[in-house]
Amino acid sequence: MSLVKLTIKGISYSQTQNGAYALILNEVDGERKLPIVIGAFEAQSIAIALEKEIKPPRPLTHDLFKNFADRFDIVVKQVIIHKLVDGVFFSSIICERDKIEEIIDARTSDAIALALRFSAPIFTYKNILDKAGIYLQMNSLEEEKTDTEKEGSLSDLEIFGDLEDPVSNVEEYASNSLEELYSKLDEAVQNEDYEKAAKIRDEISKKES
Repeated sequence: MSLVKLTIKGISYSQTQNGAYALILNEVDGERKLPIVIGAFEAQSIAIALEKEIKPPRPLTHDLFKNFADRFDIVVKQVIIHKLVDGVFFSSIICERDKIEEIIDARTSDAIALALRFSAPIFTYKNILDKAGIYLQMNSLEEEKTDTEKEGSLSDLEIFGDLEDPVSNVEEYASNSLEELYSKLDEAVQNEDYEKAAKIRDEISKKES
């Protein structure tokens, strides 16, 4: 089976349903998107890895795994989303140590969070993309469902508005100056409120663009 390389398009979440997140992957040589429902912690970890300017004062779980792997010369070579069963994605992390390759099963959200930290490519099989990939219209609103416990396709959680940005913007920081925003950003990071920090960072990016 042929592999298809994926990139991360972004993360979106519902303004009305807590814990409802979707990770949107995009095929590199095509237009199809692969939406995967993930948990709040994993969404936060992925968003922080995407947002290079937010540095947690203490390592998150995936950062700790990266530090542990670096110490023992373990490298994550690639991540493969290799199976889709009843709307749930299954992934493998391909690791290497002393030129010996190992394959480790992982939840897709964890695998991608680690792939970002190791700058490792993300792949899926063509038949999975054929089955679950969609041509997603950005900025479209879908109906919301309440089941967000498992990682699955967008059919498991038919919501998510603006998918252009890694984390949805809010207008509550629009009136703040850049100096105030940077101060709030530092405070949010020190308090380990990374969701708030990501929103502030989005507003800073808007003002600096």
